[in-house]
Amino acid sequence: MKSAVLALALIGSVQAAAPAAAQSCDTFSGLPVPRFVSLRFDEAAGRAGPSEDHPIAWMYQRAGLPVQVIAETPDWRRVRDPDGEEVWMHRRLLSGRRAVRALEPSDMLARPEGEAALVARIEPDAVLWLERCRAGWCRLEADGQRGWAQAAAFWGVYDDEAQPSRALEGSERPCYRTDNELADGQGSPAEDPAR
Repeated sequence: MKSAVLALALIGSVQAAAPAAAQSCDTFSGLPVPRFVSLRFDEAAGRAGPSEDHPIAWMYQRAGLPVQVIAETPDWRRVRDPDGEEVWMHRRLLSGRRAVRALEPSDMLARPEGEAALVARIEPDAVLWLERCRAGWCRLEADGQRGWAQAAAFWGVYDDEAQPSRALEGSERPCYRTDNELADGQGSPAEDPAR
């Protein structure tokens, strides 16, 4: 069984990817491949193939764990987890809400600059929600704490988001739908909106 651990040491009262050009939108979902998504439930089966007839290869036990969609069928997604394992998951197990996993110890800061006030320390393997990235920094949230950390310290960030020279947030991903089209009715983007 596989599980990820959220470990954050709070301070005071207080917590690899493909470039956009390589993404294809000619997919069953209409969304780019590869793309980052997260697990929707605390328990999610990763199978050896794209059907429930295939054996379970991994049982994931962490809602919010980031995974990367690398292929898809109408109902199934081939995903790569942060450890490099590749499995098939039914699309209902995935959420379009992005998360990241810490690769190394990092500091969450009040602003996207090295001298900003410390909000929290992030331990390796911590899973945090990704709000946005800009110029090599990502705004993250975990356990009610929000702050900025350097993008290079996390798995689940696109290469262009981790570049310190980028002035704009994110990359141009023309096949991504609008936030309204991605909403699953509960305020978080769904992996595959109902058509």
